[in-house]
Amino acid sequence: MSTPMRVVVAEDTAILRVGLVQLLEDEGHRVVAAVADGHQLIAAAAEFAPDAVISDVRMPPTHTDEGLRAVIALRARRPALPVLIFSQYVETQYASRLLAGGSAGVGYLLKERVLDTRDFVDALERVAAGGTALDPEVVTQLVGASAARATVDALTRREGQVLALMAEGRSNAAIAGQLVITERAVEKHVANIFLKLDLPVSAADHRRVLAVLRYLGA
Repeated sequence: MSTPMRVVVAEDTAILRVGLVQLLEDEGHRVVAAVADGHQLIAAAAEFAPDAVISDVRMPPTHTDEGLRAVIALRARRPALPVLIFSQYVETQYASRLLAGGSAGVGYLLKERVLDTRDFVDALERVAAGGTALDPEVVTQLVGASAARATVDALTRREGQVLALMAEGRSNAAIAGQLVITERAVEKHVANIFLKLDLPVSAADHRRVLAVLRYLGA
């Protein structure tokens, strides 16, 4: 089992909030606060300094984008804070703003597409470790809303598949397994992606993260 985390959960639906708390605690993590709106989320994160935050998008009072805006505010104060958005909705404007600050430690999963609780916990643990966990549908909608689509269209179909899996936070080995190709083939596709997206080798930048951000239109 991974190292236990201290987590703040923000979810306005009581039964889902309780379910998330139970799931995380069953996995050995500690939920230090479980709240129902964005203001409470910000207050709880300030009070408890959690290892990670899980938040819905639409919460009181307007049920539009309060949760996502609260998470952006938290990341502005603490840029390395791992956050996992867990929602029925893709809010492209604020999601792009969240990812513009860097995709490390950011996840966005859709509730109806998480079919296995272990997959959810794995995604949270990956995000907490500084990785990325983005549902493919989230990636698709963000790209569709982005003016950067023309650049991404220069990629081949296979390169697009590889980059989409990179955006989900997958390693080269995991991508190879998903696409049933060799890891060496994945490395070649990744190199071509960097070339086509004009991402030269740089000691200051992580090209994998930059490629994902370009793909998302950040």
